[in-house]
This record gives sequence, structure tokens and C-alpha cells, in this order.
Amino acid sequence: MRIPWRKRRPDDGRLGTFLGVFTPTILTILGVILYLRVGWVVGQVGLARTLLIVVLAHAITLITTLSFSAIATNVRVRAGGAYYIISRGLGLELGGAIGLPLFLSQALAVTLYAFGLAESLRFVWRGAPVQLFAFLIVGAVGALAFRGAKVALRAQVPVMLLIAVSLAALAGGASRGGVAGDVAVGGAEAPSFWLVFAVFFPAVTGIMAGLGLSGDLRDPVRAIPRGSLAAVAAGFVVYVSVPFLLAGSASPEALAADPLIWTRIAPLGALLVLPGLWGAIFSSAIGSALGAPRTIQALAGDRLAPAVLARPIGPAGEPLFAHALTIGIALAAVALGDLNAVAPVVAMVFLTVYGMVNLVAALEGLSGDASWRPRLRMPWPVSLMGALGCLAVMLLINPLVAILAAAVEMGLFVLLTRREQRTNWGDVRRGVYESLIRWCLERLAARPVSARNWRPHVLVFVDDVERRLDLIRFGTWLSQGRGIVTICELVVGDLLTESFRRTEREQRIRRCLARERLVAFGEADVVRDVVAGITDVSQANGLAGLDSNTVLLGWPGDKNRLVEFLHVVRRLEHLKKSVVIGRVQPGLVPRAGEKREIHVWWGGLQRNGDLMLLLAHLLTRNRDWSDARVQIMSLASNELMKAETERHLRELLTEIRITAEPKVMLRPSDRRVSDIIRDVSSDADVVFLGLDVPDPGALSEYADRLADLGGSFRTVFYVKNSSLFVGSLVESADSAPAIPVPRDPAPVG
Repeated sequence: MRIPWRKRRPDDGRLGTFLGVFTPTILTILGVILYLRVGWVVGQVGLARTLLIVVLAHAITLITTLSFSAIATNVRVRAGGAYYIISRGLGLELGGAIGLPLFLSQALAVTLYAFGLAESLRFVWRGAPVQLFAFLIVGAVGALAFRGAKVALRAQVPVMLLIAVSLAALAGGASRGGVAGDVAVGGAEAPSFWLVFAVFFPAVTGIMAGLGLSGDLRDPVRAIPRGSLAAVAAGFVVYVSVPFLLAGSASPEALAADPLIWTRIAPLGALLVLPGLWGAIFSSAIGSALGAPRTIQALAGDRLAPAVLARPIGPAGEPLFAHALTIGIALAAVALGDLNAVAPVVAMVFLTVYGMVNLVAALEGLSGDASWRPRLRMPWPVSLMGALGCLAVMLLINPLVAILAAAVEMGLFVLLTRREQRTNWGDVRRGVYESLIRWCLERLAARPVSARNWRPHVLVFVDDVERRLDLIRFGTWLSQGRGIVTICELVVGDLLTESFRRTEREQRIRRCLARERLVAFGEADVVRDVVAGITDVSQANGLAGLDSNTVLLGWPGDKNRLVEFLHVVRRLEHLKKSVVIGRVQPGLVPRAGEKREIHVWWGGLQRNGDLMLLLAHLLTRNRDWSDARVQIMSLASNELMKAETERHLRELLTEIRITAEPKVMLRPSDRRVSDIIRDVSSDADVVFLGLDVPDPGALSEYADRLADLGGSFRTVFYVKNSSLFVGSLVESADSAPAIPVPRDPAPVG
């Protein structure tokens, strides 16, 4: 891994690596846990397991740091820090679901640190009014933050000196004898290893303190990785060294019992240690007071918060309204008096943010997007391990609070998803989807398509989506979520001369489908004539085994167009694509509880019955048609044929596990088949009839017969089955042939 180095730029008033990233990050890491809990950890689990805890905790934070550093070297991370990364990586909805709790947690963290500092004052003044001091501390932090990030961060430089002095004092006062080794207090009431780990882990959080100031950095691409990694490395050295110093200076019992053991070990005791402790807590509060306004400012810039919060004021361009909101929340929280119940939720939100940042880095690497070219390379499996590590730590600290935090964020995500969020940037999700689809398509193309796994991929041709919604609705019903439905608007003309705006037209199609809650894809094409256009688009539609296999055409307005459709049927038959021509009752939307009938006329001559029966079955799988009764209608010339047909149809239905009722009727010798079909099915809600492909010279006469018969029904579909399972709807595991059904020729199908 290589950290990017660039030439120095002239000072433009923005922050550099040391003041803008390293200082707030290291001061957030070296906080109250270092002073008040590391000794307790050593006393409870011993030196060896303390070092294991330190290594595990820092491994998670190091991976997280490398993840967001990789992102920062690929794109310029602007105001908002972690929120900016998540929203641009995983989408505005998830970014807002994480960003809003993050802002609130950063604001409440100011109060938490203020309470911690106020309570620590009782070490020198036992009767100190904690709530009053917390209120004053929040006010002081707010006043310093109002001065601007540069002024506030410069005030933290002396704090680093105080921490360094306290560490030097601890090292100077440590016993020069042997260390305590792997000794622990033990006992029946000793906490478990993972409980101690959970107590220690907040010590290494705060690694994104510098990232939160990304909008104030002079060169984020250079400053974020350098400053963050340097702070993590320095923090690791300190947290590995301090356990050795404490273990060699006091007994396990003293370490576990006395939170201020440092003051007993260091020369001059509290005089050198407490200023470092107070400075560490105060600097952490400043870091939160600087990060929270920038988070809500970024949210407001994306219209997820009131726009006034994004407005910079003054020569420094500080988000003063966002500052005021942050300090207002922190001051109001002081009135609660005790934030112990809120503290775990705050920790969970931060861990959620870390996990999501790791996930973004993992998905960026996994997506294979050409735009993913970070200067600091990070293997995606390592980032994914970091995300899972954050989840594990959340559950170890408090499973109930972890679930609560996740539930709140999920609720916000659902709420934001329902809003129309318009963005002008792409995110990693598309790249991940494309990589996943490519992986699936490669394997799908290697698997043969059979009657067993055939499913309808429906291509619906319309001249206008708004006028053909009834047909489109049937297209989605006949697919029933099992195949892909594509809606194609055909425009007859010349692409070079027509004023055709394809993007705008397809957007209108998508809006219409979304409004009607129809799950389908939309496209628009210019063709020179209908027959060639439908044929060409049908050939080109789909890819890698997901080609459209069923073409749905609406009933035309004149006979000539119907003849053209029949020409299309002849051509598509050679492409092994089935064709359905539908005449749909306008405004047909079934309601639950209504009894409806679907008639499938089984002739057998053209083997269309397989597809008709399957489409009728899929239609009844929809909630709107779940109460419909499917009847298989057939005609027989004599009693023997009638009995034989009924037997075979019942065997067929049992074998293919489709619920339908066979109804075989005798055909009077003096009546035409079309007249019988018209009389029997005139009251049916949907009628499926087979479609023949006559010779070109007979197409006009055949079109007349279709129009004459189809006009008798509410909704009728003429079906030409050209799919691969023609005559093989029943296919057993050993590829046995379908159950034969007697064929009694009919004029249609």
C-alpha cells in the first residue's frame, strides 16, 4: 500500500494533515478509557489477554481506517465525512438512515464528554455540582467551536502536550522491577473476556474525527490517509505500552479497584495526570462539536434536513446554524441528568457507521467499476472482514441495544426510500449489481433451458403505454413475477428524420409503470415498418439465456394491421418465440372475492394447449385472479372420443399439478366449431384460443375469422406456442415424453 504524496500547496486558510486530521483523531483515541479503564482491564484479565484485546480492537479500527483512506484516495471526500462516503457509495437513502443518527450521536457525545469531565472534577472537589459544570463545559465547547475549526483545533495542541506529560510521568513512576505477567483478579464474579473487550473498545473509536472535517481540509486525498493512519499507529503504541507500565507498577487488585491508579504511580500524581485526563475529555468534546455540524450540513445539502442548516456564514464559511443546533441539543441533553442509557446507543451508531464504511470499500473493490482506482489499495475481503468485525463488536457490547440501533436506522431507511430522492451521482450499488448479474449470466448461459425450467419472458409491443395499460397489466399477470417483462413502444418512421427523444420517452414509460405499480422494463424504438420492427426488436431483446420468448401484441384497430401481425407470427415461429395476440376488456381490474372463469380451448392440432394452460395457471397465481376457476374446454366427435379425451386431460392435470376442470363436449355435426366456442365462452372473463399460421395467401381470410370470433368475448388471447416445450409441458426427471392428448382439429388452433 502506498500513501499518496503531493507537492505542497500555498496556505488557503484550510486545514492541513497535522491540524486537520492527526490532532483531532489522536486526541479522540487517547481519551477517558486510557486514563480510567486500561488499568481495570489489566486487573481483570491480566497482561497477556489485555494485549490480545488491544490487538483485536486495533485490527478493526485499522481496517476501517484503511477502508475510508482508500475511498478518500479515489474520490474527494467533501463535507460530511462518513455520511458523504456512505451516501455516495450505498445511496442517499442508506446514507440518510445512517447520517441522521450519526449527527444526533455526535451532538449527544458532546454532552457525554461534558458529563465525564464534570464528574472527573470530583476527584479534586468532592461536592462539585456535576450538572452545572456539564452545562458550562458544553457552553465553553460550543463557544470554541463557533470560532471556527482552525481556532478550535489549535486549542487542542496544548492538550496533546498535557497527554504527553502524563504518559511520561506514568513511565517515570513505573516500577523497574518485573512485570505482573499474566495475573488477573479472577473470582466467581470476574467479568468475561468479551465483556472486558466491550468496555475497552470505545477507547479506539473516534478514528473518523479527522474524516468529519473533510470539507475543511486543504487536500483531503493526501491528508486523510496520512493523518488517520499516523494517529492509529500512535494510538496503538500508547495502548500497547500503558498495560506494561501499569502491570509492572501495581497489583491486579489495585488496578481493578482504583480508576485513578495513574495518580498513585506517577510522580507528583494528580498534578501531572489529571490535566492530561481533562484535556483528553475536553478535546473529544471539541471533536464532536466540530463533526456534528458538518454532518447535518451535508444532510441539509442533500435535502435530508432543513436547507438553512447548510448555509455557511462568515468569512470562514462555518455552518453556524448547524453549530447552534448541535450545541442546543447538547445543552438540552444536560437536563436529563444521566445519559447512561443513551451512551450505548451512541456507541452503536458509531460502530454502524464504521461497518458501513468498510462495506462501501468492500463493495467498491468487488464491483469492478473502472472508476475504482484508489492510490491506497485495499483488498475487498479485508474490508468485508472489518464490516463483520464491527457487527460482532456491536453484539458483544449489548445485543439488545445493537438491535434497537439497527431498527431505528432501518426505519429511517424505509422512510427515506418512500421519498423520491433525486441524485446526480452514481453509487456502488449499480456496479455490484452488474458484477453479480455478469456472474449469474455466465453460469446461466452454461445451463440448458428445458421445459422444466422454462418461464415466460414477455415482450409487450405497444404504440402508447398510457393507452395500452390494460394489455400491459395482463403481460405482468401472465408472467406473474417469474419472468422478465419488457414494454416496447414502437414508433414507425425514420430515426434520422423523426424528432425522437428516446431518453425522455423511456423516462415517461418508467414513470407510468411506477405509477401503476407494474413491475416491467420500458424501452422505445424507431422502426421503418411494423413487421420488420417487431421481428428485429424481438431478435435483439435479451441476453445470455434471458431472451424474450413470448411476444404479446394488442388487438389492432384495423384488419390490415392484424394481417401484419400474422406475418410477424410466421417470422417469430422460426425464432422459437411464442406470440400472444390479446383483445382486452378496458378497465378490467379484478377484485378479491369475485368469482371469475378462465376458459382454455384445447384443440391439440397446433400443440398450443401447453402454453395456453400454463399462462392460465400463472394468471391464477396472481392475487387479483386467485379466485378464478380454470376450465379446459374441448370438443369431441363421438362418445368414445369424449371419454378418452376426459381421461387423458385428467391424467395430464394430475401430472402437471395444475388446478383446472376439464369439460369435454360433443360437437353436433350441424354446427360450426366457432359457433359452439362463442356460445359456451361468451360469459367467461378470459378465453384462451389457439392460433394457427396459415399460408400467406390465406392470411386475410384467417384475420376475418379471428376478428369475428374474438369480438364475442370480454377478453380473448390467441396463442401461438413456438417455445421449446411444445408438446412437452409434462417432463419427468428421466425426460419421459409427455402424456399424449387426443387431437380433435378445430378451425382455430
